[in-house]
Amino acid sequence: MTTLTDEELERYARHIVLPEIGGAGQQRLKRARVLIIGAGGLGAPVLEYLAAAGVGTLGIVDDDNVSLSNLQRQVIHGTDTVGMAKTDSARDAIARINPNVAVELHKFRLTADNAPALITCYDIVVDGSDNFETRYAVADACAAGKRPLVHAAVGRFDGSVTVLKPFETGADGKPNPSYRDLFPEAPPPGLVPSCAVAGIVGAITGVIGTLQAMETIKLITGIGEPLIGRLLLYDALAARFDIIRYKRN
Repeated sequence: MTTLTDEELERYARHIVLPEIGGAGQQRLKRARVLIIGAGGLGAPVLEYLAAAGVGTLGIVDDDNVSLSNLQRQVIHGTDTVGMAKTDSARDAIARINPNVAVELHKFRLTADNAPALITCYDIVVDGSDNFETRYAVADACAAGKRPLVHAAVGRFDGSVTVLKPFETGADGKPNPSYRDLFPEAPPPGLVPSCAVAGIVGAITGVIGTLQAMETIKLITGIGEPLIGRLLLYDALAARFDIIRYKRN
């Protein structure tokens, strides 16, 4: 059922008065099923804003537990949830934000073997993972399963966002690029240090994760121009956004 209740009409009133979204767009959000890979730094703001926006079903993939060092950036979790599974902690937070949202938990690590079957159960996938093995598995499964992918990555003081729909063609009639067109192969092990080694400012995950949430809302409601074939780069220290265009190989 996608009819909006009186409570939902009031909750989403600031969306509904937007001509670009309106009641029809809010109903599309309510019908949508979005899978979020990772309930960490990027996944936290994605989950919070998509829940607040009224996305009907959110799937969460994560096999980790909340640790104290997560709390500097993974704002969906709290001190009282340290030691709890991140999926459970995120589910409880979403319930506080918006009880109308259904949450589906997947307490395992996504791999090339299990990704295809899971991804086809959702309309859109948002990748908040922190390693290249998972990113390639997600991107390949989304391409094969014809599911839009909102991809992002963060570093110490910078981040990037793009949208991938390689199963469609662009306005020029040419196929859209894939993740492997952007990153043909993973860097050698150890070349890109983890945030545990290199460090990361917590707010950068909020900036980039919120941009992912916005791109997801655009895809669901059909508004604006998604970041297809465009990599949005953010340099926090310089307070600068740049865009790099990339094409199908």
